[in-house]
Amino acid sequence: MTIADLRQQKLILFEAISGSRAYGTNLPHSDTDLKGVFILPENQFFGLDYIPQVANETNDEVFYELRRFVELLLKNNPTVLELLGTPADCVVYKHPLFDHFQARDYLSQLCRLSFAEYAVAQIRKAKGLNKKINHPEPPARKSVLDFCYVTVGAGAQPAEAWLAHNGFASSQCGLANVPHLTDLYALFIDHSPERRHGYRGLVRDPDTSQDVLLSAVPKGEEPVAYLSFNRNGYSTYCRVFREYWEWVAKRNTERYENTVQHGKNYDAKNMLHVFRLLQMAEEIALTGELHVRRPNREYLLQIRRGEFEYTTLLAEAEQLVARVEAAFATSALPEAPIKEAAEETLRWVRAQYYKADS
Repeated sequence: MTIADLRQQKLILFEAISGSRAYGTNLPHSDTDLKGVFILPENQFFGLDYIPQVANETNDEVFYELRRFVELLLKNNPTVLELLGTPADCVVYKHPLFDHFQARDYLSQLCRLSFAEYAVAQIRKAKGLNKKINHPEPPARKSVLDFCYVTVGAGAQPAEAWLAHNGFASSQCGLANVPHLTDLYALFIDHSPERRHGYRGLVRDPDTSQDVLLSAVPKGEEPVAYLSFNRNGYSTYCRVFREYWEWVAKRNTERYENTVQHGKNYDAKNMLHVFRLLQMAEEIALTGELHVRRPNREYLLQIRRGEFEYTTLLAEAEQLVARVEAAFATSALPEAPIKEAAEETLRWVRAQYYKADS
C-alpha cells in the first residue's frame, strides 16, 4: 500500500504539513514534510496483513494507521502528539471523526521522557558531532605497531622508533609471552645473516594485523628487551576510527557544510530542535497544553544560523533541562494517558468509519 493508494481509496483521516513549517522555523529552501493518519479498509483490518505505517521513499511523508497512531499517543510520542497541535494553516485535510482525538486527553508525565530525554540525547549527539569536527581521524589507519612500546632502561620507546634507533628490522624480531603478565612480551633479536632462528617478526601484516605475532624461540636465547602492546588503546582507536569514517560516509552533506560555514562546529539544526523540544516540554508541564507553532521563531533561527557559541548553547540547554525536570516534578499532569479511554475512542471511531463506509 502506498500513499497514493490512501488518497485514491479515501482512507486518510488527517493530513498535515509538519516539521519546520508547522513550527514556524522554516526557511525559503525548507522541505515540505507531510504526516497524517489513515484507516485500513474493514476487510483488510480484520485480515492477516495489518499495515501500521505508510511512507514515501524519502520518509518525509508518513501516515500512521489509526491503531498505531493511538499506540504512539499513549507513549506521548512527540511526532504523533504534534499532529494534534497542528496549526490551522498547516492542516491539509481533517475528517470530522478525527476531532475525537484531542491533545489534552493524552498529555502526561510521559512527556518528560519523550520530549526532554529525546532532547538530551540530541545534546549528546551534538557533543559527538563537535568532537568529530574538531578531532578528525586521518584517512591512514594506524597499525598494531603504533600501540607497541619497547622497554628502554626505566622507560619505554615506541617500537618502530626503537627498531630504527637500533638498526633492527622487524623481520629479525621474535616475541614470546611473559607468563602472568598480560600483553607483555619478551623481545628477541636474530643477529645471524641467514635468520636461522626463523623469527616471524612483530606482526604478520602492518596494514591488516589485529594482534602481535608470536615466534618459537630456541631454548637458551635471552631477550634483548620487553615489548608492551596497549591492546585497550588499540581497540578504542579502532572503534573511534570506524565510527568517524562511518559518520563521514553517512553525514548529511548540506548540513555538514552549513556547520562548517557558520564555524561554530555544531549541527545548528540539531540544536534548534533541542531547544524547541525542551521549551515544549516545559510548556506541557506548566500549562497542560501543546503548542506546536513556536512563538520565538527568531531566537530559534539564530541558533539555526550558528549565531551562538557551542558552549553557551550547551550551558543554556542544561539549565533548561533542569527547569523541565522541576516543572514536571510539580505538574498536575497524570502519570500516563488513560489507556481504557483511548481504546474506547479508537474502537468508536473505527466502528463509525466502517459503518458510514458500508
